[in-house]
Amino acid sequence: MSLSQWQWETATAGAVAGFATVAAMYPLDIVRTRFQVNDGRVTNFPAYKNTAHAIFTITRLEGLKGLYAGFLPAVLGSTVSWGLYFFFYGRAKQRYSKNREEKLSSGHHLASAAEAGALVSLCTNPIWLIKTRLQLQNPLHQSRRYSGIYDALRTILREEGWTALYRGLGPGLLMVSHGAIQFTAYEELCRIMVDYKEKKQKSEGASNLLNSFDYALLGGSSKIAAILITYPFQVIRTRAQQRPSKEGIPRYMNSWHVVKETAS
Repeated sequence: MSLSQWQWETATAGAVAGFATVAAMYPLDIVRTRFQVNDGRVTNFPAYKNTAHAIFTITRLEGLKGLYAGFLPAVLGSTVSWGLYFFFYGRAKQRYSKNREEKLSSGHHLASAAEAGALVSLCTNPIWLIKTRLQLQNPLHQSRRYSGIYDALRTILREEGWTALYRGLGPGLLMVSHGAIQFTAYEELCRIMVDYKEKKQKSEGASNLLNSFDYALLGGSSKIAAILITYPFQVIRTRAQQRPSKEGIPRYMNSWHVVKETAS
């Protein structure tokens, strides 16, 4: 199999995985987005007590289709993102390994992942912005509703200009650090666990250091650490991408304005 063929196959596999993930978990994504923008200061969002109450309220007021608002751009964004990520990641590794005989180091893999993530953010930010706005439409909104992804794109370009499609790009780029944080946390937790197991092996004569459960625990723990650290960037991006009021005044001027208003 040629390297070029392998890159396209991994890109296709990533795209299929992205579609399956979005389709299965989308209602929870709707709830997360609405919780992220509800700061208690606006009146155009229903009050949700918890996740179950949010799902029940959305279904009662908006019907089952309310749980899948913005599904098309979500599928498109996830599919394109994963496809582009694997493609850019493969190209970056190919460039770093050029004229090198030894295998790529962990630093090269990390740099390749960061580079791919940044490029994907630049390419897909307009899709995520449209998805967010479609998800936030509800019966309490006073502005004219977007009828779909094309109407949303056309309306945004007409009323706000093309630069509006890149609102929230800053925190989106910062979210690229998610992979680096997870990788670092995994390596550090792995070192701690190996040290502990080595001491236990000397005292109890254990034969294996790490088993499948240990690796699963390390992976889950490092993922949780990365989510906890980068989650505020998701909130900032979502709030920055909200639709302006019917007078054309945005709720937040930029990402820094989101930080200041949220912290005050």
